[in-house]
This record gives sequence, structure tokens and C-alpha cells, in this order.
Amino acid sequence: MNAQLQPTGSAYFIAKETEKPENHTLSVLVDNEPGVLARVIGLFSGRGYNIESLTVSETEHEKHLSRITIVTRGTPHVLEQIKHQLERIVPVHRVVDLTVMAQELGTGGALERELALVKVSGTGDARVEALRLADAFRAKVIDANTEHFIFELTGKVSKIEQFIAIMKPLGLVEVCRTGVAAMNRGPQGM
Repeated sequence: MNAQLQPTGSAYFIAKETEKPENHTLSVLVDNEPGVLARVIGLFSGRGYNIESLTVSETEHEKHLSRITIVTRGTPHVLEQIKHQLERIVPVHRVVDLTVMAQELGTGGALERELALVKVSGTGDARVEALRLADAFRAKVIDANTEHFIFELTGKVSKIEQFIAIMKPLGLVEVCRTGVAAMNRGPQGM
């Protein structure tokens, strides 16, 4: 077997060479019970799929249902496999590929937002510049003293990443991100 064609231990190997990997956002409605998240994550790790972002929270308290939002990367073939495998897990009620649904509805993509807490330390001009840029990004100061700021920023992943990159030379200390929360446009639900 040619060294270039040997399996890598990842599911990406089985994809057709003409398909290009792309990011998709999956929304998974599950029972809110112990072990469900571990089973969903186990499906990804056991098959060599990568998770770019993961968010989970109970969304329907009376029905004890949680929504798991997963951003993953793969070819269309691999992404379809992931969706079908998720649907077979017992406490999973519904799996929706928000990226595909948005394309089918012609809505220009799912609404995706992330929250980040960004700690920046600095004095003098760097401190003034950090405050000025935070204002331009509509970041809120949620904690401050004479040595640091903690900014709260909400927006698209690209906005968060750009803000972090800009803060690095100004004294970036620490970042905490929630992961993507996503929902499709329009009147219909998941």
C-alpha cells in the first residue's frame, strides 16, 4: 500500500478525495440525564472526528431536554455519517445540521454567537488603547482595577478571534470562551 494512502486512524481518510472539509454546526436535542453528553462525545472521539466547539444546556425544563450545539469539520460524506450515528444514540430526540438547513432555506446561514471573557493587563498608552478598541468592538468592562481589565464580548467567532488577536500585543493575559450557540432564522423550530 502506498504510504500516502494508508489510513490515519481518523474517519477523514474514508472521504472521497474530491470533497473538501467544511465547518458545520449541529444541533442535537437530547434527554437531560447523566451520561448522555459522554455518549455523544464518545461517538466523536471513538471515530476520530474533531469537535471545534461544544455548548450544552437544558432548554426545555418541563420535558427535561437539553440542546447540544456542536461545531465540527469534515467532508459532506463524513458529516452525514456523524448525523446518522448521532440519531442512533438512544436519548437523542433530534439532530439538525443547521448549516445544511440554512442552505436549504436560503437564509444565508445559521445565527451563531459566542461569549468570551478576556483579561488584559496594562498601564499607560497600552491601557488606553485596550479601552478604545474594546469600545469599538462593543466589549463591556465587567471588572477593572489599575492593573487590568476583564472584558465581556459577544459576537460571531470571527469577531471574538479578531478581538483576541488585537489584545495580544496590548497585554492579553487570559481568555475564556463559551463555545457557539446557534439557531436558524425563520419561524420554524429545530
